[in-house]
Amino acid sequence: MSVAVIAATLLEIIDTTIVNVALPNIQGNFGVPVDQGAWIVTGYIIANVVVIPITPWLAARFGRRQYFVASIIIFTIASLMCGLAPNFNSLVFWRVVQGLGGGGLISTSQAILRDTYTLGEQGQAQGIFAMGVIVGPALGPVLGGWITDNLTWRWAFFINLPVGIVAATLIWNYLRNPVKPRAMKLDWIGLALLAVGLGAMQYVLDQGQQNDWFDDPNIRLFTALAVAGIGSFIWWTLRSGIPVVDLHVLRLRQVAAGSVLGAVLGVSLYGSILVLPQYLQNSLGFTATLSGLTILVRAGAVMLFTPITAMLASRGTIDVRLSAAIGFVLLGVSNWILAGVTTPNSQFSTFILALIISGIGLSQIFVPLSIAVIGGVPDREVPSTSAFFNLSRQVGGSIATAILVTLLVRGTTAHQTELAANVNLHAQPTAIYLQQNGGEHSTSALTTLEGLVEGQAQVLSYADTSRWTAIITIALAPLVLLLNKPRLGGHVAVE
Repeated sequence: MSVAVIAATLLEIIDTTIVNVALPNIQGNFGVPVDQGAWIVTGYIIANVVVIPITPWLAARFGRRQYFVASIIIFTIASLMCGLAPNFNSLVFWRVVQGLGGGGLISTSQAILRDTYTLGEQGQAQGIFAMGVIVGPALGPVLGGWITDNLTWRWAFFINLPVGIVAATLIWNYLRNPVKPRAMKLDWIGLALLAVGLGAMQYVLDQGQQNDWFDDPNIRLFTALAVAGIGSFIWWTLRSGIPVVDLHVLRLRQVAAGSVLGAVLGVSLYGSILVLPQYLQNSLGFTATLSGLTILVRAGAVMLFTPITAMLASRGTIDVRLSAAIGFVLLGVSNWILAGVTTPNSQFSTFILALIISGIGLSQIFVPLSIAVIGGVPDREVPSTSAFFNLSRQVGGSIATAILVTLLVRGTTAHQTELAANVNLHAQPTAIYLQQNGGEHSTSALTTLEGLVEGQAQVLSYADTSRWTAIITIALAPLVLLLNKPRLGGHVAVE
């Protein structure tokens, strides 16, 4: 059972990163520009974000087993169709369908593990889940890099097929519903408002920097739709007798604080995976495969230390809140170290220390934080809590991506302006360089010099994003103090 659950989780998590590495090849194959090609990622995430909050309702209405298997099947079939897509529009359509299937996998799998294991075994359960959520984003670039370098991009989708078939078969044969499916009315108005609000917000986050944010009329329009949609959804849902998402669960301090901390985890987890490969490939010239292997160093640390943390947390040997706080601090320290070694001449070995510390930090966060949040609420609130916790991590990652990309682009411009001001004929290093490379009238020398300034500016901006990630992570670490110490021992009561 656990193998099937982790396989299904890995399906969704890996796919969010594996396609990113293959994206340049996909764009080139279909002849679309970068901004249009981004819809391959944007369409998937929008569908994903919309589905996650309503997974508790869908699981209760159709049965957890039926819904989970249906999600895997939809995801797998959509993967096949993505790989066979004859044109760009077809690929984007099937990516949206894939996102609809993938959105039901994460929170449902976490709820399954919560109900399968006793409270005393929750560390083991969340350790299994953490392997998918944390290791998945690290494995994605490795697989994506290898596929990009050795096969066609279509195999980035075909690789999901055997895993999906095995996972669906095992889940159907071995998973049992905790309660029988029951007829439930659906709040269609609430669902529509939720879809509009979250979908518009995700569009703004994904497309904002490419369209120069609020200078673009479409970004202004979708920002207004996001604010209106989410605001109207909250107002409507709090008054609805059949809410599609139970917002009242946020009255629990565990859920409210845990959701914010989940967003912070998303900042570090997805933010670094976005920025680091760009720096490694664009500035250092790493291949896609070597870039993925660099991130795999962190995954190795996660896999080594997560079982230890899970065991100690299950036995109550460590306070899970203290463990999570230490983890956030370690994440911040690792990002600060990473900023210090971000240079134009760094080597593979340069990043090992920072990535190992990052992996240890993640191993100290996810299992304890999941135990504190999921294990600290009544059983009937588990599905909604799991949905909010996973949604917050996804949204946190999206916000982090938008902010870090903006900081990266604008930071590069600012550093380039600052560096260019000091690169003139009156500066001795500049004069010496030009003299050694054909003189001040040499077009090739001036072009090369301009490229050096631009490259150095970009490296400085990469370092800045790592520092900002460190500051945000450490600054919000004290939020773990808002969590109550969860119950340990005994069994989970299944309704």
